[in-house]
Amino acid sequence: MLEESTEKAFEDCRNHLLAVAYRLTGSIADAEDAVQDAWLRLAGADVAAIRDLRAWLTTVVGRLCLDKLRSAAVRRETYVGQWLPEPVVAPLGSVSPPDPLDEIVQHEDNRLAALVVLDSLTPAQRVAFVLHDAFDVPFDDIARVLDIATPTARQLASRARRVVSSAPPPSSPDAHEEAVGRLIAAFAAADLDAIVAALHPEARMIGDAGGTTRTALNVVVGAEKVARFFLGLLRLYGTEELTTFEPVRVNGELGLLNRGRPAADDRPGFPPRVTAWTVRDGRVWTAYDMANPQKLRRGILLSDKIFE
Repeated sequence: MLEESTEKAFEDCRNHLLAVAYRLTGSIADAEDAVQDAWLRLAGADVAAIRDLRAWLTTVVGRLCLDKLRSAAVRRETYVGQWLPEPVVAPLGSVSPPDPLDEIVQHEDNRLAALVVLDSLTPAQRVAFVLHDAFDVPFDDIARVLDIATPTARQLASRARRVVSSAPPPSSPDAHEEAVGRLIAAFAAADLDAIVAALHPEARMIGDAGGTTRTALNVVVGAEKVARFFLGLLRLYGTEELTTFEPVRVNGELGLLNRGRPAADDRPGFPPRVTAWTVRDGRVWTAYDMANPQKLRRGILLSDKIFE
């Protein structure tokens, strides 16, 4: 049984640990599990011998997330279609009490585009980079987490840093909302030319349904191809389906949520899905179509528990 002061110290670290775990895994469920497992590790540890509890817990979470990343890498080998992080979705207005995850993703390092880039790293690169660059964990400690030499941990972080630095910088909230607003208006008009004009010439669309519903299995590249993909969905489900999308924040940025509906008469059912975007040079550069229910169950408006 832990002393009350230790329990309080852990609770004081909880949001920090959740931030570490979510950025390491891109999974809400895995992040929450890692934090809970860290609590169990603490309960079985010699607390008196721990000099810096926050640092100790951070490295424990890092080691737990490394295992989860390795397991996820194996799952991705047989995953149907593209793999995207689990989104954190929240209403546009304030929520009381605030959800810790929503507060965490206000940081631009937890934007969806940033997590997608992190997904391209190896598990060891991701752990070395995130722990050091985002949370100031010394390389000696990272080396122990990864069970490698300290110089090797430095090299892993350096390689990851080069990959991450190649990603475009995030746009301002105003620029993001203006670009997304133009694209949504073009969708509502079902105007191919207007949709293409709202998209970056190098636009791409990444869908993640895990084989559960319709989306693109491969990344769609090019403004016209992306525009025709979305127009195809509108023709399949009906343009009136746009009215059922509601504006939300997806990892801190403007996105859309559709809660889904069952099939009726001659109309196909529409599964719950989240749509998010990355903006570059004032136009939508990447569209994310997320419809895997296993990845949405934890992330969509947790306080409303819309899946219960």
